[in-house]
Amino acid sequence: MAEMTQYAARLEVDYSEKLDRFTTFFRLLWIIPIAIILSLVSGAGETITYTVVVNQAGEVLSRTREASGGLAGSLFVATALMIVFRQRYPRWWFDFSRELTRFAYRVGAYLLLLTDQYPSTEDEQAVHLELDYPDVKRDLNRWMPLVKWFLAIPHYIVLAFLGVGALLAAAIAWFAILITGRYPRGLFDYVVGVSRWGLRVNAYAFLLLTDQYPPFNLR
Repeated sequence: MAEMTQYAARLEVDYSEKLDRFTTFFRLLWIIPIAIILSLVSGAGETITYTVVVNQAGEVLSRTREASGGLAGSLFVATALMIVFRQRYPRWWFDFSRELTRFAYRVGAYLLLLTDQYPSTEDEQAVHLELDYPDVKRDLNRWMPLVKWFLAIPHYIVLAFLGVGALLAAAIAWFAILITGRYPRGLFDYVVGVSRWGLRVNAYAFLLLTDQYPPFNLR
């Protein structure tokens, strides 16, 4: 618990003793509007543009492929460059990343049936996510943003398996909620734990909030 308290990224989700069967049954339908909003706000995904130059004879002279990542990827690159070259992490960049992360986790919690509260774009609701603003010169090595994404590879591998398990747990919980109106506590803790693990890795490798290597646990 002390280790968890000290880490720069923390997540807790309130456990509900009773969940609504109706909204649970149609959860994949209800999630669509807010998921679209999240996608628009975060600029998720990649846009790829192809340009083909053809002469009068119909022969292809050249092909050009341009790709642009989403807002999250661009913010990661910009933050990394600021830390490397200026040893600064603009506070408003941090505030935006924190609120966007909170919103994304509220949407994720709703999708995974952890809460019946429809995701708010502002209110904390049942998902309590905290990120610590770093003192760059004191707490961060200016060169670490260049390698953190690589150092976190073991976590990516573990999280890939844990993520599959979380999806299976949510599927089992879907049936349990329809029958009993409750999310089995063991499955709930596991899904929240996987989300918490993923948050710590995100804070380390992409949000660049800490140089402390994420622990390999669900707590």
